Amino acid sequence: MGTPGSGADWLARYGSSLLGVFGAPQRVLVRGSGCTVEDADGNTYLDLLGGIAVNTLGHAHPFVTSVVSAQLATLGHVSNFFTSPTQIVLAEKLLALAGAPDGSRVFFTNSGTEANEAAFKLARRNGSPTRTRILALDGAFHGRSMGALALTAKPAYREPFQPLPGGVEHLPFGDPQALLNAVDDTVAAVFLEPIQGEAGVRPLPQGYLRRAREATAEHGALLILDEVQTGIGRTGTWFAHQAEGVVPDAMTLAKGLGGGFPIGALVTYGPASGLLTAGQHGTTFGGNPVAGAAGLATLAVLEETGALDNAGILGEHLRAGLAAVPGVVETRGAGLLIGFDLDGGYAPAAVRAALDAGFIINSTSERTLRLAPPLILTRPQADSFLEALPGILTTAQGAAS
Repeated sequence: MGTPGSGADWLARYGSSLLGVFGAPQRVLVRGSGCTVEDADGNTYLDLLGGIAVNTLGHAHPFVTSVVSAQLATLGHVSNFFTSPTQIVLAEKLLALAGAPDGSRVFFTNSGTEANEAAFKLARRNGSPTRTRILALDGAFHGRSMGALALTAKPAYREPFQPLPGGVEHLPFGDPQALLNAVDDTVAAVFLEPIQGEAGVRPLPQGYLRRAREATAEHGALLILDEVQTGIGRTGTWFAHQAEGVVPDAMTLAKGLGGGFPIGALVTYGPASGLLTAGQHGTTFGGNPVAGAAGLATLAVLEETGALDNAGILGEHLRAGLAAVPGVVETRGAGLLIGFDLDGGYAPAAVRAALDAGFIINSTSERTLRLAPPLILTRPQADSFLEALPGILTTAQGAAS
């Protein structure tokens, strides 16, 4: 069991009190600062996963902490019978960053799954007796609630909970002709991730989003972009789709928006904003004053510190460095959302070896590793990982053989 308060003690208590949907945790983390965290046994780690693209400003950022604390001490929660200045100003800020036209609106949620659930309902509202189909892609991950799960493509997630909400079809990933063949006047919406994070950081091919925009506009379908993982500066622009000059009908956000505080959003553009009306959707906690304050503080720091530029520049540096490491056969991504494939099926072992070496990373498959560090990561921190990675992979290969 270990001494009281040790990692082993906490993990034993976890196993007897928490529902086992996540499996056994790798460590018990107790504090963090910037891009590093510390576990219950006093070990420190460079966090190159950022809570899976959540901690855009790292851990315990002093400005975000002070703003959230001040707001909580002033007004913590109100029901949706009321609003607050932080909710309104954050909505205005997101619309401005998105370059959304007049008439666009924001609905706040607590998570990416909830944002996609709201988007699913938006798509249904664009339906009719003949417009009943919703299209998504193979490899898609949009969440685990029932509507979001219907959009998600992974059979292991879907099969235990079928039948799921109907009408969803999954198209081959990145095949523009398959998309054009599928989109017609029976389609209510097309859901796309500009980069599929859970599938191993797979960017859509250049031009695919523009073809999707043209096809959906022609046939009256909504183009809904899931930017839960790619949004809020992760790829070096505020939203990944902006790099291609595409304007969607709706966009979902979460993860990095609150700098670690739970908040998500559905952004609707122009006419799509009239599809959901009073009483057709809601939330108790979404966009409460503290969540709004966290979002505003996070966006302010990202703007003032040049973090988006850092994400772009450091991302290129990391991908170039990874490509030169023996055992790495392909790198992908944009900004500080990076996937890289190994020459064998030892990625899970590499995650364990990296943790032992003081680095938090993630495997999305037997051969693929993912990085999504805070956008404040420094070049020396990135280089420390690149220098350690050859040894980490050697250790992992030995452990997996």
